[in-house]
Amino acid sequence: MITIYETILRLLLGAILGGLIGFEREIHGRAAGFRTQLIVCMASVLIMIISESYYLKIPYNESVFRLDPGRIASGAIIGIGFLGAGVIVKSGFAIRGLTTAASLWIVTAIGLAIGGGFYVEGCATAFITIMALVFLRKMEKRIKTLLYKTITISTPIMENAEETIITLLSDCGLHIHTVDYEKNQSKGELIYNFHVSTKNKNVLKDLFQKLGKVEFIKTIRII
Repeated sequence: MITIYETILRLLLGAILGGLIGFEREIHGRAAGFRTQLIVCMASVLIMIISESYYLKIPYNESVFRLDPGRIASGAIIGIGFLGAGVIVKSGFAIRGLTTAASLWIVTAIGLAIGGGFYVEGCATAFITIMALVFLRKMEKRIKTLLYKTITISTPIMENAEETIITLLSDCGLHIHTVDYEKNQSKGELIYNFHVSTKNKNVLKDLFQKLGKVEFIKTIRII
């Protein structure tokens, strides 16, 4: 049987490791921060302790039925998916919260490891996770990744407006994937939604200024 001191040690260690990972998320303003990750990790520790205790404490006849100590723990992994989904937000092409959702998942796994008595494995995983969240962030900033944007432009109904805009976008180094069209008959406007990508994040400010100088363009929105 797991002693009361062992139980408290596992819960405290789970709280510390989950809190450390949550602290990194907290200082970057993420939804699932210090308290959330701490509670998730400690809850996973408790779930694993209960699973292990059921297996050791409840008398049973193996010829009649078999106890699976991992069944309750597997439910924690499935259940954390609902909490992880709550921190993922999609805005246009951009998706935020995937790293935080992944950290909730790994915190659950760390909690289950600590709850099962795998201290070295749990601590090593927590250390690697913290290193990845802290130091790989700096590396990611140096990598030029594609930035996806939707540029919405409204113009009067006139010829060659689209060609002029496409030429301007291309000259700025933007790659146009698709173009959607809307027509406002009452205002006599055509609305273009250009779905573009670029590796140069600074080009959008220059593009906005250049589009603002085109006389026939009425409104511009970049999201």
